[in-house]
Amino acid sequence: MATLDIKLKRVNKIYHEGEVLAGVVIVQSKTDVQHQGITLTIDGSVNLQLSSKSVGLFEAFYNSVKPIQLLTGSLQVAKPGKFPAGKTELAFEFPLKAKGSRKLFETYHGVFVNIQYTVKADMKRPLLAKDMAKSIEFIIEYTDKTSKAEVKPVPFTVTPQTLQNAKEQKVSLPKFKVHGTLDSSSCSITKPLTGHVIVDECAVPIKSVEVQLVRVETCGCAEGYARDATEIQNIQIGEGDICRGITIPIHMVFPRLFTCPTVATTNFKVGFEVNLVIVLKDEHYITENFPLELSRF
Repeated sequence: MATLDIKLKRVNKIYHEGEVLAGVVIVQSKTDVQHQGITLTIDGSVNLQLSSKSVGLFEAFYNSVKPIQLLTGSLQVAKPGKFPAGKTELAFEFPLKAKGSRKLFETYHGVFVNIQYTVKADMKRPLLAKDMAKSIEFIIEYTDKTSKAEVKPVPFTVTPQTLQNAKEQKVSLPKFKVHGTLDSSSCSITKPLTGHVIVDECAVPIKSVEVQLVRVETCGCAEGYARDATEIQNIQIGEGDICRGITIPIHMVFPRLFTCPTVATTNFKVGFEVNLVIVLKDEHYITENFPLELSRF
């Protein structure tokens, strides 16, 4: 039984625009392998998807939801023939240049927006033998250091008077006051999000204090946009009815691939927000939202 594999020169699989993607296609078999040629295909695209609540809202969406091609190309690494028994390595190189005037966005795995780069090897086999294929993903990261994260501290105070929906719905809330600081709303994704929060007073026992990272994905066109916010991760920074007046540190590492530098184009946007959530014993939630600006450096 023959096997087909792709190995890239870089173990971490991280590349940058303008570099050369290099590696080998490996064919391994205990017997000779007859084949009709091996083709290598490189693909980089932005896949947009509509959430179930947005489908049908905009007919024009169906045109703009087609994948946006950033990088395409193919090359033949072996002509039709026969591989001897054992291991055969076929080297390849491919320049990573975006199509036309486009640029290569960073790899990002989201819910409604996916930016992915893959390299695929296809080996055609004679009549009765099954064709073989192998695909692997490689990662693109920015090298441009012009858009560096600037430190922008965000002090905040949360009281019943500052809550938006409490004002609108005229809900009676227990007396509480929470204050703190987010060290910066402009962050480098290679460094953690930091800050602190202090519960000054709360008339009702607290169950939990949490920090929630949210992705905000927008797909659309001139006719309208569908904006969806979904949770990436949620970390608990305080459990139970925490002591009043104590400083609770905020420390959140941005998960790789599930976050990327903030992107805004005509067809899609990817942004991030962080929510400070205080869960009360009676299951009421107090939430303060902070939009974030993420960059690579």
